[in-house]
Amino acid sequence: MARRFPQSNTGRSARTERRAAKAKSSDPLAFLPTRDDVLRYIEENPDRAGKREIAKAFNIKGDARIYLKHLLRELADEGLIEKRARKLSRPGSLPSICVLDVTGRDEDGGLIARPTEWDEKSHGAPPQVLIRRTLLNKGTDGGPAIGVGDRVMAKVFRNSDAEGPDYTARVVKRLEQRANTVLGVVRKLENGEWRLEPVDRKQAEVQLDPTRLENARPGDLVEVELVSSRRYGLPRGKVSQVIGSVDSERALSMIAIHMHEIPHVFPDEVLAEAEAAKPATMEGREDWRHVPLVTIDPADAKDHDDAVYAEADTSPDNPGGHIVIVAIADVAAYVRPGSALDREALKRGNSVYFPDRVVPMLPERISNDLCSLRELEDRPAMAVRMVFDAKGHKKSHNFHRIMMRSAARLAYSQAQAAIDGAPDEKTAPILDSVLRPLWAAYGALKRGRDERAPLELDLPEKKILLDAEGKVDKVIVPERLDAHRLIEEFMIQANVAAAETLEAHRQPLIYRIHDEPALAKQETLREFLRTLNLNLARGAELQPAHFNRILAAVEGTDHQELVNQVVLRTQSQAEYNPDNIGHFGLHLRRYAHFTSPIRRYADLIVHRALIKALDLGEGGLTTTQEAQLEEISALISSTERRAMLAERETVDRLIAHYLASHLGDEFEGRVTGVTHAGLFVNLATYGADGLVPISTLGHEYYIYDEANHAIAGERSGKGFRLGDTVTVRLVEALPIAGALRFEMVSEPHALPMSTRSHHKASRTMRGRHGRPNGLPRYKKGKRR
Repeated sequence: MARRFPQSNTGRSARTERRAAKAKSSDPLAFLPTRDDVLRYIEENPDRAGKREIAKAFNIKGDARIYLKHLLRELADEGLIEKRARKLSRPGSLPSICVLDVTGRDEDGGLIARPTEWDEKSHGAPPQVLIRRTLLNKGTDGGPAIGVGDRVMAKVFRNSDAEGPDYTARVVKRLEQRANTVLGVVRKLENGEWRLEPVDRKQAEVQLDPTRLENARPGDLVEVELVSSRRYGLPRGKVSQVIGSVDSERALSMIAIHMHEIPHVFPDEVLAEAEAAKPATMEGREDWRHVPLVTIDPADAKDHDDAVYAEADTSPDNPGGHIVIVAIADVAAYVRPGSALDREALKRGNSVYFPDRVVPMLPERISNDLCSLRELEDRPAMAVRMVFDAKGHKKSHNFHRIMMRSAARLAYSQAQAAIDGAPDEKTAPILDSVLRPLWAAYGALKRGRDERAPLELDLPEKKILLDAEGKVDKVIVPERLDAHRLIEEFMIQANVAAAETLEAHRQPLIYRIHDEPALAKQETLREFLRTLNLNLARGAELQPAHFNRILAAVEGTDHQELVNQVVLRTQSQAEYNPDNIGHFGLHLRRYAHFTSPIRRYADLIVHRALIKALDLGEGGLTTTQEAQLEEISALISSTERRAMLAERETVDRLIAHYLASHLGDEFEGRVTGVTHAGLFVNLATYGADGLVPISTLGHEYYIYDEANHAIAGERSGKGFRLGDTVTVRLVEALPIAGALRFEMVSEPHALPMSTRSHHKASRTMRGRHGRPNGLPRYKKGKRR
């Protein structure tokens, strides 16, 4: 029975009122909820807040559904609700399954937690979560009771008590026990005392025991174990590990590993299990060692988890068609559910890649040996054989558990050179038999991809190259080759085939989902594009092709990079979920990660699901793991975001460390961010971002125009905009924080400002010589 909230007309627009009247006239018995009713329902029912569920809850039928559709659109346009995997939620609210850090206790001794992943810039301070007392909390799960410092997976509920915390939560699983350690830089005071200056500025200094320094010297980055915490005064600790001088590049990636609590040391039992693993046998496998599969990877790759092969389809029913085989390392043969290897892999979620090191999901014995598809060596694999027609449409596919032998290990540039007419001694013998059929098949698949029209953003990725001493040598943009696109498209098709097969067998799995852009972001993008005389489709359901038409219109113009950046910021974030909503960016109805089980736990789950669904032998998905797919999805989505942030911060620190010796130098850059605080400028040569504080920009009030991604002087109308090419001077570099501060050298230029911004006094700021007394200047180390 529908819940009957009291009706209220508060906040309804005139248009909404007209739609309500029309809906009432066609169905006088219809109950039409108000905006407040809908918002309250979404808050109280986060698991049942899709459009269909809301209509059912309020008994909305017939023409009243149109009223509901427009009401939800209005709420989204105003930023009051957002869409998450087909469910509506309030911005800044927590998902129903969440990773939490236990941070303290309330007055009654109850555990208080906060979300591990939280965007304070967008949503302010993180909400408090009260952990409900359960058997797991009390330690009856075989381990110690959950306490302050623990990380848990929890089911989260909105708290209806206005005086209590924002949410309550029931612990589903303990994820890890945090070590009682602090990372920081050793300092020796004039009075002879030794102190630790934590890398995390939110932590207090630690007084070090001078007899337990482990030969650490001032300026060394060290890991300190806390030995006592006084009620008054500084906590005390002892040095447990000396990482090295804070001026070394290797120390900078270690900062990210520690600050984001990325597990980087394998427990002894995990290493022992990996070393004890024996090579897989032919039992239960098809012998495909005669198929000349090849691996094509970056030249410096250490592991090779995918191999490909293609040939023309000789079937008379498929003229011009192709057969494509993608073989993926059979990690499930070695990493069994519930084993020490499996528990550690789930805890890590994925491998993390830094310029100077890799933190792998699995030990090297597995990732670089038993599961690496080495040239001319027998290796177990999961293979999918796909048949495509001449237009690149997939006609059929089937999966096999095989034993393979890679015919050649190739680099992208090496394979591309052979196709372009410059084969070497390795590629020449397989040019006609292996490589040309691969490119012929890719030609057909590309036609299918072009017809599908996935989102085609042009944002080249920069790569940091280190010299022999581990120092930054240069930053390059690797050339994008057809060899890269070939492997990418083959992997996408294999991922699609995996999802389709598992759905056909009604086998639970973890999808890779990507929601369409939020309505509020779409409207912001439309407003921005109008300033460039460009229009984004409205009304019909938005498709990637709509964005591609915009991107094509600015290709080769001064606005190309700017528009690509703004379109990227409009997109939702991809994640893992057992409930499928499709992949917006790839324009695919079903998609699951299958092709990298060495470095992504999601792919290992999909492999196990295929083994179970197709009865391919041992190592399949267990009933226990099937019941935990929602929790696993939330965890690995969290570890993926953690890895991306750690990788990005490490690059920032490396560049800041390198540029610390270039203070006063001028650089060419591009404005990549516009905020109330100032302009973020990306250096064209190094790919690093720094801030130009707004207090240093000019001689007048500056207005922040959110719609145009710009700031401009109130009197002159001149300023800077996202995408502008500018010259800046480096005035400060903080390697530990990864922060750069610039002064603007380029002169501001005339900008069209939206009239809306001129009337928002809260967005007005002064430049250097017009700054009102009392306004703070730029704070060192402040980052986006």
